[in-house]
Amino acid sequence: MLVCSSAFESLGRFQAKALNFSDLPIAVVPHPFGNLSRDKLRELAAPCAEDIARLACEIPRAAVEIARDTRRAVQVEVPNDTDEINRLFRERRWSDGLPIVPPDSQRLERMLAFTPRAADEVVAAIAPGFGAATVERIAINAVMAGCDAEYLPILIAAAEAVAASEFNLQAIQTTTNPTGVGMIVNGPIAKRLNMNSGINALGQGNWANATLGRALRLILQNIGRAWPGDMDRSTLGHPGKYLFCCAENEDENPWQPLHVELGFKREQSTVTVIAVEGSLNMNTYSKDADEMLRLFSDTLPRPTGNDYWHSGNPWIFISPEHAEVLAAGGLSKADVKRRLWEQTKLRAGRMGITDLQRTQNRRRLEMGEISAQTMLPICPAPERFGIIVAGGPGTHSMYIPSYGPVRSVTREVIWAA
Repeated sequence: MLVCSSAFESLGRFQAKALNFSDLPIAVVPHPFGNLSRDKLRELAAPCAEDIARLACEIPRAAVEIARDTRRAVQVEVPNDTDEINRLFRERRWSDGLPIVPPDSQRLERMLAFTPRAADEVVAAIAPGFGAATVERIAINAVMAGCDAEYLPILIAAAEAVAASEFNLQAIQTTTNPTGVGMIVNGPIAKRLNMNSGINALGQGNWANATLGRALRLILQNIGRAWPGDMDRSTLGHPGKYLFCCAENEDENPWQPLHVELGFKREQSTVTVIAVEGSLNMNTYSKDADEMLRLFSDTLPRPTGNDYWHSGNPWIFISPEHAEVLAAGGLSKADVKRRLWEQTKLRAGRMGITDLQRTQNRRRLEMGEISAQTMLPICPAPERFGIIVAGGPGTHSMYIPSYGPVRSVTREVIWAA
């Protein structure tokens, strides 16, 4: 049985259908209820409790297995007309609102040649619909996004990464928060594909960055079935849902690159997926490492931030100029993380009353009892801060808040044998 508020009834029904439980009973609670008095809540709760009890008694006891469709793709005959093809894809909700490249058999076969894995191999189950991400289905979405054929191994690794339990894709895909999924690419493959890690790394203009980011979104939508308004319930959405992808600027990084920090060899290639709530420019001309960290630390704390509510996985994309200042000040990457963790604590009383109550419930296991005077760290430990060096010349670094109870995940990119 599902229990959901009226605003999320469609999410419940679409997910039940996607999991082959179309007849699953759903108990619907009136929405919204977070701003109601306790007396009013009791009044609403009584019939809801009766409804839940009644539906629970009606649930069939027989176990039902979730069917996973792992069949090979079926060819669809369409007119040889780009406008007609795009119209069909829009009607079937296979596109992201932008024109697509038709995934014909020739383009698909060229792409599949860049992986040693079988076309029908299941790489992952993608939430919230838990569709089977076969190698072929990943490749189809990559073609649609405009990816070159040799990009496929990155997307296979990214599909494995987003499906890891600690990444919490179910929550990311269905939340009301403005949350997207970002990709960071490390290692030799970034240069081999001519990915952008420098000027405008997160912006437009680089084919690999743009199409890889878009392809992952199509995978999340078409295989994970997170269609806007159905299972994707984001209140405002997020431009990062179209694409958020770059390589780390390893050449101008005074510290270990991300993948080496995580235990991979420098000659290995990796993709890291992160939950991206937004981005905030941190512009300072400071040439003093201590002052720069103070300025960064004054920027991050905010009483409306999910990282403080849930204990998150925040990221800092540090520009090469800022990284040079910090390294020249004798700070390692671990030092920067520790100092940021210590200096970004937020007094819990700055939160709204209801938000503080939610935080007390969500972080009690981590921190014990939380009062209005408790200083909340932005994440459970300094190591949970993510830091890369990216971008080109200029005094701009970027704070990227995460969405709630998530952890970034890194997977190795396996090139074709």
